[in-house]
Amino acid sequence: MVVLGVDVHKDTHTTVAVDEIGREIGQKTVPARDRGHAALVRWARAHHPGGRMWAIEDCRHVSTRLERALLSAGERVVRVPPKLMAGARAAARTRGKSDPIDALAIARAALREPDLPAAEHDRTSRELKLLVDHREDLVAERTRMQNRVRWHLHELDPDLDIPSRGLDRLRVLDRLLAWLGQHPPAPQSQMVARIAAELLADIRAVTVRVNALERELSRLVEQVAPQLQAVPGVAGLTAAKIIGEVANMSRFRSEACFAMHAGVAPIPASSGRTNRHRLARAGNRQLNAALHRIAVTQARLPDIPSRTYYQRRLEMGNTKMEALRALKRRLARVVFNLLHTTTSTTTGPQPVAA
Repeated sequence: MVVLGVDVHKDTHTTVAVDEIGREIGQKTVPARDRGHAALVRWARAHHPGGRMWAIEDCRHVSTRLERALLSAGERVVRVPPKLMAGARAAARTRGKSDPIDALAIARAALREPDLPAAEHDRTSRELKLLVDHREDLVAERTRMQNRVRWHLHELDPDLDIPSRGLDRLRVLDRLLAWLGQHPPAPQSQMVARIAAELLADIRAVTVRVNALERELSRLVEQVAPQLQAVPGVAGLTAAKIIGEVANMSRFRSEACFAMHAGVAPIPASSGRTNRHRLARAGNRQLNAALHRIAVTQARLPDIPSRTYYQRRLEMGNTKMEALRALKRRLARVVFNLLHTTTSTTTGPQPVAA
């Protein structure tokens, strides 16, 4: 089997083909455009007509269109985490760093790691991830505007009462806009009032869009994985985040692989007779954050098994963070079982890159 390692960039894609023992047998660079993707497929089929596998560095923003073109052409594609490339480059005899060297390192890393995730994404989780990311971008932009408008309003009237998180609510925004219209500022503050009014109007418009996206995400999750929202502490946004980041649960061999991907698998941090574990900083941090929110919520809810488990870990001598990490690992098993069952009963993944 021939492995084609691809080093992706915004302008060009460099491909190096290697045989079963990692020996380079071909190289090609094409523009990072649709015509370049088509030329790359034609070159691979002409020069390597037998079994072949494409290995692409896991850089979704620059590799998405290439993955989509390869999957649509019926090619097999796997993603290589960037951390695997460093070891492959260090072991190579060629010094330095270039696109062909990186592509060769990607191909050899794929040969060394036979269980890399396949580049496939079911259509629903792809849409959920795009919508969740878009909503988070809007929320971040709204927060920046809220921080600015608070200082402008404080300059206009230090005694103006703005509730905590009140700038997220349409009712409060409308009240502030009406207040600005009813209280003409002093001449030296007219520009401040104008900017504050424009910012409040922009915040209101963004809030309407954020709320609409939240409702849309909740509806989509209810259609795809209603059993996930039945888990205590899992609301629509958290469920959408999990489904979007998981990107097809069937790509994980076991719940232990999923826990490792989410960064909640225990990492030994002891010697001698002690048996302690430390925080895992690897894995998908967005998925880790979603599991953390669920764990924090469940640790506070009374009369549920998760709180009983959390309290038992504390009684065993765990710190609060250690007990919380153990609960996150337990929740990873719950989420895996729920989504794995859903994936196995639905249609297979579509040729859409993540």
